[in-house]
Amino acid sequence: MELRQIRYFLEVAKREHFTEASEKLHVAQSAVSRQINQLEEELGVSLFVREGRRVHITPIGRLFADKMTQALQLIDHATQEVTEYIHPERGMIKIAYPISLAAHTLPRAIQSFRQIYQQIDFQLKQQLYYDLIDSVIKGEFNMALISPLPLQEERVVKEALFEDSIVALLPIAHPLSKKEEISLNQLKDDFFCVLPEGFVFREMVVHACTEAGFEPLIGFEGDDIDALKGLVSAGLGIALMPQVTLLENIPSSTVKIRISNPQLTRTVGMIRAKDRDLLPAEQLFYQFIKSFYKESEEKL
Repeated sequence: MELRQIRYFLEVAKREHFTEASEKLHVAQSAVSRQINQLEEELGVSLFVREGRRVHITPIGRLFADKMTQALQLIDHATQEVTEYIHPERGMIKIAYPISLAAHTLPRAIQSFRQIYQQIDFQLKQQLYYDLIDSVIKGEFNMALISPLPLQEERVVKEALFEDSIVALLPIAHPLSKKEEISLNQLKDDFFCVLPEGFVFREMVVHACTEAGFEPLIGFEGDDIDALKGLVSAGLGIALMPQVTLLENIPSSTVKIRISNPQLTRTVGMIRAKDRDLLPAEQLFYQFIKSFYKESEEKL
């Protein structure tokens, strides 16, 4: 069994099409087919059911693909670790992050980090909350920026970075727009603009309202933070927002107001796998970002 065979197999398993896999691999389709046939002969099982150039992976093929994906991640991780051991300042940092930390929090940290380590590259991916946790556990990423910290998840190491306040974003014509601070239940009759189902921040908003004694009136959904800002700016409702998403961009025709009762916050932090070491370059960034927010004088 060769690594080339495994990589070919995983590409075919992903696409279930020999031609598409060969094009992605930049090799002849016949070469891919030959390597897959040899792999099946060695294993003594059929990994695919053929229908011309299109194939369907078998149940044992799916099991084998899952195991080989994990194995290749370990091999790639080990190879990169050896390379970065020699030159950690020239490595690659892979990090996943949620939508609410995309515009300010992560870019600000990366910009400061690269002033010191200019040759380190980044590979970034935006994901939903539970996908962030799964990608770290499964080895797709070694660490992720996340909020709130998954306190009940024992398979990851959690590191708090800072506390982020939750504020209200109101249309400028709203009756409460002149207030310096408000109580959450003063918004009980307003239409809320929220993120779609599946976003943890939406769950936080609904839970906060429930704890304040009312069910929020969901008026509109926006696919991301900027969409929510646009809905509020258009006067279609109000939104609860992480303070960090409004540090550099409060849309026109809106106002940001503190919520004093109750005071709403979320913890922003980092997670990494408990059973897997960070690569040398990633360890540099991990230690840097902890110090960066600890020493920062900016009030978030």
